[in-house]
Amino acid sequence: MTSESSAAAASEPPASASPGDDDAACGSAVRLRPVTGPGEYPALARIWRSAVDATHDFLADADRDEIASHLQGDYFPAVQLTVAERDGAPVGFAGTVDGGLEMLFVHASQRGSGVGSALLAHVVATQGVTRVDVNEQNPGARGFYEHHGFRTVGRDETDEAGRPYPIVHLALEA
Repeated sequence: MTSESSAAAASEPPASASPGDDDAACGSAVRLRPVTGPGEYPALARIWRSAVDATHDFLADADRDEIASHLQGDYFPAVQLTVAERDGAPVGFAGTVDGGLEMLFVHASQRGSGVGSALLAHVVATQGVTRVDVNEQNPGARGFYEHHGFRTVGRDETDEAGRPYPIVHLALEA
């Protein structure tokens, strides 16, 4: 997981994702909006934990706990955060900085429902996202970004903290 810099602009207007078959399956459309402040961080941390528990089985428990300990104090404040809501409840979020997608997590109960695609389309369109790093051991994430037009442009043997989790660098094809 990478880390970041910049806060959500409270003046950014809310956006709604286009309803599709995935939304109908879950009962309602996804609403996207900027995170309004640290009061929302605990809910985002719960989404992160749900998503990571479902998709990051390669992470050692100690590393997972160490990353979690930095979410609310270090990582969230350093990015522009967008939250996805369904029926008024947060179900996913994305964090960006300087054209990079630093984090995109969807609650495990919402996987495959269009939340991640809606978040990605939103940050590409409104925040100029053109690059993302993914853990090599998470082929589902890599496939998701490749499906949306990102291509591999590099690789590192370790994550940014030097842990043994190779990182694949992806960029959006023009």
